Amino acid sequence: MSYSAIACLLVVPMLSCLNLYLEQAWPMSTTTEKRIANLPCWQGDIEIEALSGGMTNLNFKITDGEQGFVVRFGEDDPVHLISRANEIASCQAAFEIGVSPELVYHEAGILVVRFVEGKVFAEADVRVDENLQRIVELLKRFHHEMPKQFRQIPVMFWVFQVLRHYHSLLLQGDSTHHAQLPELARIALDLEAAVGPIDVVFGHNDLLPANFIDDGERIWLIDFDYAGFNSPLFDLSNLASNNELGEAQERFMLEQYFDTSPDHAKLGSYHAMKCASLLRETMWSMVSELNSRVEMDFADYTQKNLARFESVYAEYKNNYH
Repeated sequence: MSYSAIACLLVVPMLSCLNLYLEQAWPMSTTTEKRIANLPCWQGDIEIEALSGGMTNLNFKITDGEQGFVVRFGEDDPVHLISRANEIASCQAAFEIGVSPELVYHEAGILVVRFVEGKVFAEADVRVDENLQRIVELLKRFHHEMPKQFRQIPVMFWVFQVLRHYHSLLLQGDSTHHAQLPELARIALDLEAAVGPIDVVFGHNDLLPANFIDDGERIWLIDFDYAGFNSPLFDLSNLASNNELGEAQERFMLEQYFDTSPDHAKLGSYHAMKCASLLRETMWSMVSELNSRVEMDFADYTQKNLARFESVYAEYKNNYH
C-alpha cells in the first residue's frame, strides 16, 4: 500500500495530479533503520519497509508481530508554516473523537501511528454521491468536535495570511514570478474582502482525496500538518477544488453541510474562498520552486495550478464579483 494509505502523515498541499511525480520510495540508510529499530514502542523484532510519496519527510511501514504501524520523520517547516506540535495535538484530538487512527508514540522529529488497512480514495471516489455525503458528515463532526479535545496553543489557519507569507518569501527570493506578484496580491485582498464575516471551526485545511481512507465501515481522515481554526468554507472549497467536484455536487455538498440551500451571498463567499484555495496551491508551488529539495518539476506544476486558478477566478468574477 502506498504512503497515502497511512495515518497522520505529511501530504504536502497539492492536487492529485502531483501524484504523477511521486513514484519513488525514499531510500533507507543504516542510521535511519537503527533509529527506527531503537524506538521504545516495539514489542519484538520488526520489519521495516520504506514508503513512497513523502515530499519533505521519510515514511516507513513497520510490522511488529501482528500489528502494523507507520513511522514518520519530519521537522517543523517554517517555509510552509508546519508545526509538529500542532500536528501531534491534532492527531491526538482526531483519535479521541474517533475520526483518525491512534498516534501511539512520538518524540522529536518522529511520529508513530497505527497503519490503516483500507481503500485510499482517489478523486473519482470522492465524487461518488454516497461517499461525498459521508465525507461531509465526517467534516461536520471534525469541525465541531475537535475543539473539545484539542490541547495545544490554538493555531489559526487563515489562507490569506498564508498568501501574504508566500508573497513575502517570493519577493525575498530569486523567483521568476516577481512580475505577477503585485496582481496576485491585489486579487488576494479582493477575495479576502469578498469572503466577509466567517464562522470559525477547527479545519483540516488540506483535503486531498488520499487523506480519506475507507476501511469498509467508516471513512478515516488523516494528515493534520495544516490543521487549525478556520472558516468551514475553506475545507469545503478545498475539498471541491482538490477533487474537481461539479457544480451540482458543490451545491449538494453545501446543502448537506449547512442543512439548507445556500443563498447568492453564501455562494459568493464560498467561491471567493475556492479561488483563494487555488491561489494558495499556486503560490505554494512557486515557493517550492525556490526551497524544495525534492527532484520535481515545480515550474510545470506552478503553471498548471496558475491556469486552473485563472479559470476559476474568471468564472467567479462573471458570477459573483
